[in-house]
Amino acid sequence: MKDLPRLMPTQATAETFGGVTYHVDGELVPVLSVDVSQQSVYFEHHILLWKHPQVRIGLKAMKGMLKRMMAGMQVFVTEASGDGVIAFSRDGAGHIVPLHLNHGQEIHVREHQFLAATGNIDYTFERVRGVSNMLFGQSGFFIDKFHGSSGDGVLWLHGYGNVFEKVLAAGESIDIEPGGWLYKDPGVRMETVVDRLTSGFFGAGMNFIVNRFTGPGRVGIQSMYLHLPSAE
Repeated sequence: MKDLPRLMPTQATAETFGGVTYHVDGELVPVLSVDVSQQSVYFEHHILLWKHPQVRIGLKAMKGMLKRMMAGMQVFVTEASGDGVIAFSRDGAGHIVPLHLNHGQEIHVREHQFLAATGNIDYTFERVRGVSNMLFGQSGFFIDKFHGSSGDGVLWLHGYGNVFEKVLAAGESIDIEPGGWLYKDPGVRMETVVDRLTSGFFGAGMNFIVNRFTGPGRVGIQSMYLHLPSAE
């Protein structure tokens, strides 16, 4: 039997990487706690749960501001720094996944699933158009790109349900329901397979659609997908 996708860890205790020490606790609605004394962390608005009073909150401008404004994407994210700990939680059952990015490493993420990242990670995006993403409307959707441009760093994602990871060998493929993938390495190719299902009864039929991912590289899978509105 081929290797199955593996369940990612649901807990983290005093993990240290990229200048921060962090914890992930809780099963149903997990909480991420990060010590920002040595490295700032930027995060999506409205996910702050608690913080030490010494932790300062400010705004961080994103690269490509004009391009982001024209695409309807956020131009600023919230940034935390200072001598203390800040904790985050999203209002939804799910799984917080830390991804350690080495200097120069990049990861591609489904839109709306970013939770937080260390300040030394760049955050850009790419619009994906065409039939390969027809379930997201004619205008397609966005993939967030995170790059360790200034050193090692940590990216935290929120997946709905539980998150599994499949490491694909070169040329190896896996088919995933279009709402089921969470992240992928840049070297993993994504395309769409559309099968026409017919019953032969008055010509009735429907399309069966999956996204096909081909390695080499990692692909993250979430066991539940919440259909959020597109950025457009």
